[in-house]
Amino acid sequence: MSLEIVGADARQIYRGIGVGTAKPGLDERGGVPHHMMDVAELGETYSAARYADEAMVCIEDIYRRGAYPLVVGGSGLYIRALVEGFFEGPEAQPEIRERLEAEASRRGHTAMHERLFAVDPETAVKLHPNDLRRVVRALEVYEATGRPVSRLRAEQKAPRFASSLYIGLRYPASILAGRIDRRVRRMLSGGMLDEVAMLAEENLTDARVFEGLGFQEALALRRGRMAENEAVREISRLHRNYAKRQRTWFHKLEGVNWYEPREKDFGVILEKAHDRVSRYLELESRMEGSS
Repeated sequence: MSLEIVGADARQIYRGIGVGTAKPGLDERGGVPHHMMDVAELGETYSAARYADEAMVCIEDIYRRGAYPLVVGGSGLYIRALVEGFFEGPEAQPEIRERLEAEASRRGHTAMHERLFAVDPETAVKLHPNDLRRVVRALEVYEATGRPVSRLRAEQKAPRFASSLYIGLRYPASILAGRIDRRVRRMLSGGMLDEVAMLAEENLTDARVFEGLGFQEALALRRGRMAENEAVREISRLHRNYAKRQRTWFHKLEGVNWYEPREKDFGVILEKAHDRVSRYLELESRMEGSS
């Protein structure tokens, strides 16, 4: 049995940005096929709905080749959209909400209500323009999922897969902080500054791709407006906060096989995870053979 990796990262889907999104290079992929990376142009707004549809096409092809998909990533919304289908009321997306609230401060309540009416009139007519919290929430859901709230209420999709195996790594806080700090330094010294400069030259600082963690700070460093140590400290803080949100999101999933690796025993953890995956694949194979 062979595995093929399906990426589920909301930034690695963009072409031309690799270092700043920690996208694995060809040498890191070890000859294993990787999918759902470099599938969108830099200026595109890529939704979880589009991801789920396109990833499913990849997965169906993987199954036809007699292999199994290994979905890897950090975007909980993307993974849930793929595995479970869409549901009403996805969890909050802080980055999107903060941007919409800032836009509301600039443009006013009426403009935001009109924007909602353009994409989800059924919800807009039920909300007063001054009900900014619900208007922003409806726009947040639309941007995050690619579906209006009214449609989500009408669509309750069944899970796409009969069974799924979840494996998660839960690093101790002290180890995770050190790994994040080293990773940020590698990104800044390995080409991230050139990537954000390219995005700025292409006038893409307002595009969805530029919402990647630390992109603004990296650009400030590139332009000499922030010291390197300050940039490392701030970008590392953003990554730690995101990791915390990831833990909160994935801990709500039932049946996750959690492993808590430390640097010295990572090989042992890898063996345990490998055994767990092997047992799962053997069971799946027997079930397919009996059907």
